[in-house]
Amino acid sequence: MEKSQYELCAEVLRRLDKAGVLRDIIIVGSWCTLFYRKFFGRTSYMVSLVTRDMDLLIPRPSAMRAKTDVAELLKDLGFVVGFTGSKGFIRLQHPQLIVEFLVPERGRGSDKPYALPHPANFALHKLLVLARRPTPEKQMKDKEAALRVLSALIDKGQGNLITDVFHTMPRKWQAMVKRQLTDAVEEPILDLLR
Repeated sequence: MEKSQYELCAEVLRRLDKAGVLRDIIIVGSWCTLFYRKFFGRTSYMVSLVTRDMDLLIPRPSAMRAKTDVAELLKDLGFVVGFTGSKGFIRLQHPQLIVEFLVPERGRGSDKPYALPHPANFALHKLLVLARRPTPEKQMKDKEAALRVLSALIDKGQGNLITDVFHTMPRKWQAMVKRQLTDAVEEPILDLLR
């Protein structure tokens, strides 16, 4: 990742925070792995490659407290509107970064500066949706990211959180996750889920 891409991401988040909309947004996708570094601290966790697109989930669009013209807010950084859909979906494009606002999935808020899904949820979800990824390259990237996060949770002594999240999933989903882990020959993680 180019340093300028990271700086651009940080500036986008700063502006969204200053405008009062960041508290209503959850960062999803590969950019989560970058922000998980602080959570994992001194474990052997390594950040996977982030993509050019930063996905921001707006869990409850109707409950957003601040109404902001995000395209205008980021215009002077060089962002242009690449796509606008119904129900508030918007994609802002820059040569180094694409910012997508996704709606209307359910999520829970947080008073932390950047809301992220818990690493266990993130990783298990990545494994669950692997088969839906459009290319083998994207599947491999997502699988690697998920395995890094799960391994770091185990290294941090939080394997029980993986188990807890896993057991809240429907059996069919559990089987899909186990199949991905079996294919990757990830015995330490599979042992937790047995």
